[in-house]
Amino acid sequence: MPAPTQKLLKIDGSTGEGGGQIIRTALSLSMLTGTPIEITSIRAGRAKPGLMRQHLMCVQASQQISEATVTGAHLGSTTFSFVPSDIKSGDYTFDIGSAGSTSLVLQTLLPALLFANTDGHSKSTVAIKGGTHNPLAPTIDFLTEAFVPALAKLGMQIDIELQQAGFAPIGGGSIKATITPFLRRANTLPLKLTERGELINITLVASILNLDYDICKRELASAQTALVESGVNSTLITTQSHKLHGIGEGNTCYAKVTHMVDEPPTHKTGAQKLHQEMFTLLGEKRSSAENMGSRLAGLVKRYLFNTDALVDEYLTDQLLLPLALSGGGEFSTRMISGHTETQAWLIEQFLPVQIRFDTIDDNKILIKVVA
Repeated sequence: MPAPTQKLLKIDGSTGEGGGQIIRTALSLSMLTGTPIEITSIRAGRAKPGLMRQHLMCVQASQQISEATVTGAHLGSTTFSFVPSDIKSGDYTFDIGSAGSTSLVLQTLLPALLFANTDGHSKSTVAIKGGTHNPLAPTIDFLTEAFVPALAKLGMQIDIELQQAGFAPIGGGSIKATITPFLRRANTLPLKLTERGELINITLVASILNLDYDICKRELASAQTALVESGVNSTLITTQSHKLHGIGEGNTCYAKVTHMVDEPPTHKTGAQKLHQEMFTLLGEKRSSAENMGSRLAGLVKRYLFNTDALVDEYLTDQLLLPLALSGGGEFSTRMISGHTETQAWLIEQFLPVQIRFDTIDDNKILIKVVA
């Protein structure tokens, strides 16, 4: 890790994508590097500028785990300063107080708690109440089925449990994460996820919260039929359906696509031999179950047939910070989103790394994180 600096870093919150991602990543890196920050023009281009409840919870939670001094952070504020102290492992509980994303709050805290200790013995737990399945955030399923397995390839150990589901607008969900401090092994090679190998399987999952269970069956049948008609071997497709527990109502369906990776593993566990991509949709009142299944299959088909890149859009920006903190690496992706460009820019403001985007073709870009 780089040596802490006490020079105030001023960040224009309207830069690039200009949303809550800048707040969350800046908080993570401020805690990790000991860098005091001041963020201005927060969400300036949004319909409702300034800190919303889930953004404020990210600030407050970060303040608690790093014993930070915070000035100017309140609902609607467009500027605040954050001066961190020491990161403390421990058992934490946070309540967003709305359907705001529990996943985004957790992702703000994960980097700091992964590096909170280097003795490997002081695990942390984080329990968060709020929304678990949000339209504009990674769902808890995405974290457990795509993000956490990707971090495991780096040797980072995180366990996340869905205790109760929460959909907008009510929320009421809860998750609990257990984070083991990260110790980078001396013989670990930089992560390399560039070449897609054989398709191993596609798992289609549909879940409902206090709705008709038949919705799941119809979504799964529609998605499976569309994939088989496109040429996917039916024997590679499995389906699952679940009744979630919680208040309110909601529906989600996702596809987990698993490929072999044509690269050597980063360490002897062999954890890198497989790569999982996730494609997720949330039910909408104006959209039938059959349409949901068809749309989900469309996302999978785009990934399977329009590119041979290994990593898709939504995991791409989330891999940059873990790679920057763990020695670098490279991976292929289908596209570079505004979120990814903003994330790369912000990481380079804090850490002595270079993040490069090398275009291979119209549907494949190689991202290199050089630490």
